Amino acid sequence: MPAHWRQRIALDIIANDMRMNINHGHRTTCFIATISLLGLVTAASNLAQAETYPARPVRIIVPYGVGGIADVTMRMVAHKLSERLGQQFLIDNRPSAGGVVAMQAAAVAAPDGYTLAMIGGGLTIARSLFKSLPYDITVDFVPISTTAFYGIIVATKAGSPLTSVAEIIGAARKNPGRLNFGTINPGSTQHLAAELFRIAAGIEVTMIPYKTTPDVATGLLRGDVDVAFEYFPGFQAPIHDRQIVIVATTGRERAANMPSVPTIGESGLPNYEVTSWNGLAAPAGVAPEIVTLLSRAVNEALRSPDIQAISRRAGMDARGSTSEDLRARIKSDVAKWADVIEKAAIEKK
Repeated sequence: MPAHWRQRIALDIIANDMRMNINHGHRTTCFIATISLLGLVTAASNLAQAETYPARPVRIIVPYGVGGIADVTMRMVAHKLSERLGQQFLIDNRPSAGGVVAMQAAAVAAPDGYTLAMIGGGLTIARSLFKSLPYDITVDFVPISTTAFYGIIVATKAGSPLTSVAEIIGAARKNPGRLNFGTINPGSTQHLAAELFRIAAGIEVTMIPYKTTPDVATGLLRGDVDVAFEYFPGFQAPIHDRQIVIVATTGRERAANMPSVPTIGESGLPNYEVTSWNGLAAPAGVAPEIVTLLSRAVNEALRSPDIQAISRRAGMDARGSTSEDLRARIKSDVAKWADVIEKAAIEKK
């Protein structure tokens, strides 16, 4: 039975019930019936939307520039969604500090499923890093699915005596404040991963911030910093040339593309884990049926052999989730990074 027929039948039944209740003076029952009517109308409308969705192109707002690993990942997913759902899923790049411009645009968009947003772990950091934001990642969006997970590598220069997590911690304890850790901008996931390492190990080190990943690599190769925290793709060339050595990874499990490299957790800091991620979300208020449809489609797309092969080469894990699992991760990460930012005494922007 078409959705609009079901909606019409529901309206007729409740309208008739309301007339009967009014005739018998049951005003309370009439009020309850009115509330029920609104709920049924909404449900029927949502169902009708989901049955025809998508009926036109869908825009995915990406808070990063063209060509970065996050952009490339979402373009692959968008292409697969276009194939599976029969409408174009178009990427709209809106890079800005903290992703504010992109996320604000997505938050105020109509909750009809035709504007989606790429979200990521960095947004859970931004919630505590900025004094105020024009959106709330925990309230203004409905999570759909994760799309990729990225581990950070702990790297040293080839020939460095620091070849393990234990040696890094030992050197820092022997000479407090003398060891230099290099990362990109303060407040980035890489920087907070380094701060969390310092806090978990109970050591004193000097954090050296850089503007770009190539700058971090240059600083490490020049000897300006002893240890660097960065995503694998950013250091892939000097690693391939054996100029930089990977000491450990920050994820809960060993990376698929470097199975011989231990995690920090198995190297002496068992409670340490930092996994960055990207995902897809919709403005709050979108029909649950559309969220379910998109979540299933994203998960199916991510299992395709070509996406899996490309993601492994890039050092990432292309893996989906349920909406509920992503919501739980967002909540957990918000609390985690708020604690690190407070303990590291990072000034809010």
